[in-house]
Amino acid sequence: MPRFILSLIFLSMTSLMWGQDSQQEKLEKRKAEIQQEILANEKLLQTVKKKEKSAVNVIILQSNKIKLKEKLIHTTEKQTRILGNDMYINQMKINKLNKELAILKEDYAKMIVKSYKSRSEQSRAMFLLSSENFLQAYKRAQYMKQYTSYRKIQGEEIKTKTDELLGYNERLNIQKAAKKKLLAENTKEKLSLEKEKREQLKLVNAIKKDKKKIIASIKKKQQESRAIDRQIDRLIREAIAEANRKAAIANPNAPVATYTSSRIVLTAESKILADNFRANRGKLPWPVEKGFVSLGYGDQAHPVYPSLVIHNSGVEITTDQGSTARAVFGGEVTSVIVLSPVNKAVMIQHGDCFTVYQNLSSVFVSKGDKVNIKQSLGKIRTNGEGKTVLKFTISQNTTYNNPASWLYNM
Repeated sequence: MPRFILSLIFLSMTSLMWGQDSQQEKLEKRKAEIQQEILANEKLLQTVKKKEKSAVNVIILQSNKIKLKEKLIHTTEKQTRILGNDMYINQMKINKLNKELAILKEDYAKMIVKSYKSRSEQSRAMFLLSSENFLQAYKRAQYMKQYTSYRKIQGEEIKTKTDELLGYNERLNIQKAAKKKLLAENTKEKLSLEKEKREQLKLVNAIKKDKKKIIASIKKKQQESRAIDRQIDRLIREAIAEANRKAAIANPNAPVATYTSSRIVLTAESKILADNFRANRGKLPWPVEKGFVSLGYGDQAHPVYPSLVIHNSGVEITTDQGSTARAVFGGEVTSVIVLSPVNKAVMIQHGDCFTVYQNLSSVFVSKGDKVNIKQSLGKIRTNGEGKTVLKFTISQNTTYNNPASWLYNM
């Protein structure tokens, strides 16, 4: 029974170790992605610094770089913890194998001594000849045969477990080196993070003299952003009304009160699309091929003036100049919006959900077009400060959602 319980523990630990190996691979991939985001952010930061158009933009980019560094440190710490757990499991296996080997070797030594004492052919023959009858002689012969076979099996088991023990010891040594490397990486990143924070503090102190001017500029941009949000809200309501008008024609017996201006009544076809869209929550591709979040969702403190609250109905993603926006899921283009002479937006319906892609200089689709996942929608505008930023929103009917909970690894 104890042997059975030990086997179960061994199998459980092995399964856990395989799971941890898979998790380590995912974390290593995520770490590489974060490092790429940091490099992209640094490239943009240097471009903005050279132009010296706005110290606030530099601080915002610097803040994003700090957040990315913190993410990288957190990911590396998670890797270190998992590796530590894996090392603990391997050490337990080593301890278990050492105990099993000690018992096997002790048993084997006893067998060798016993065999040595009865090693002569004469003693074996006497053991057989002293049998009381043929059946007893046969049983004794079988016992001697099984005893010889058991000795051979014991010897092979000792060799197998010794090789297994050497393998675990080698793996543990590799893991110790990997953990040492991860700890060194983390120490380096923490020092780099402190340096970034000191640079940020210098920038913040340098522009505080322009506080009134900067706050006025931020408030103006927030007003413009809210005006755009109201315009998009109106278009979403119009799209809901149009969808419900078509549904009412298709189902004239439904109560009139069913069709409101704030919620789409899903048809059988649109329900399938809505369900598929929701089923992919957390797995949707980014609306750009590469980039990083330079402004998150919701109400947040300004990076320079914490008492000033910034509102964002979606996320702003900074990407490379010349990049295009792409659909995060299949759907129908319900609006191509001209927000200003240099700012266009595309709105796509996915059942009772809408995604909007703002700050496009040109658009590749038209109202009524059916689009596929990752299809290019338009070119993202680069402003006078060299920043190429896409604003992306997701709403279910008229309720805005945080895109970070929908997009993969945001």
